[in-house]
Amino acid sequence: MSYKKVLTIQDISCVGQCSLTVALPVISACGIETCVLPSAVLSTHTAGFTGYTFRDLTEDMPAIKDHWVKEGIAFDAIYTGYLGSTKQIDYVSDIFDAVGKEGALKIVDPAMADNGKLYYGFDDAFVQAMKKLCAKADYLVPNITEACFLTDSEYKTEYDKAYVDALLEKLSALGSKNIILTGVSYREGKTGVVVFEDGEYKYYEHDKHSKGCHGTGDIYASAFVGAIVRGKSAYDAAKIAADYVLACIISTQEEDNHWYGAKFETSLGKLIEMVNS
Repeated sequence: MSYKKVLTIQDISCVGQCSLTVALPVISACGIETCVLPSAVLSTHTAGFTGYTFRDLTEDMPAIKDHWVKEGIAFDAIYTGYLGSTKQIDYVSDIFDAVGKEGALKIVDPAMADNGKLYYGFDDAFVQAMKKLCAKADYLVPNITEACFLTDSEYKTEYDKAYVDALLEKLSALGSKNIILTGVSYREGKTGVVVFEDGEYKYYEHDKHSKGCHGTGDIYASAFVGAIVRGKSAYDAAKIAADYVLACIISTQEEDNHWYGAKFETSLGKLIEMVNS
């Protein structure tokens, strides 16, 4: 197995089991050197905590990139998560071109919306900028809400296969080569992912737990990145990530005090086994 180097660009919430505090250990557990570019530093994530600190690192990003270029540092894959502004999206687009090795994989999680709404502080200008970044992605990993905003489609909580297929077709028209659409549920008690790879659609379904956890999207995307960089197909990587997230949710279900995230650490052994199989 060749030793790969991945760069992940997103914020770091010091407490809360999301963003970089998930991406770094999860991708590393897959046997991959994981480098980070923090877009911001927060004392905690913003879902449920109050009075958190926030330091914007937007203007540090170009200088970091320039230093890497000077040192000849390049990456086999670049994975983006939550980005806080259109300026950060522009910087990341430049980073894709500047420090990706020839043939480097670009994985974009357009972390900007859920449950039919954009995250606080985002607007249509941000969505339009994200569309341009998604066009550069070898693998795009949106949820249903994000797919709707990216394709100017109506958000629905009840839908059929035709609705999902239309979303995937529109996402593909943005320029994304492969798409992994998460949170797709066709029947009660079940959810899953639809994978569009090499012109083919495949669906992987698994149990849905009513008690969700904050940060599972970050866990999913990070596990997918680890598996795809290790050479798995998009479908196999999507399945591994889904099974891993489900294990993380199950391990967290009975602990009422652990409301701020999912206990992903206790299931890392399962992820390592699946990636190595």
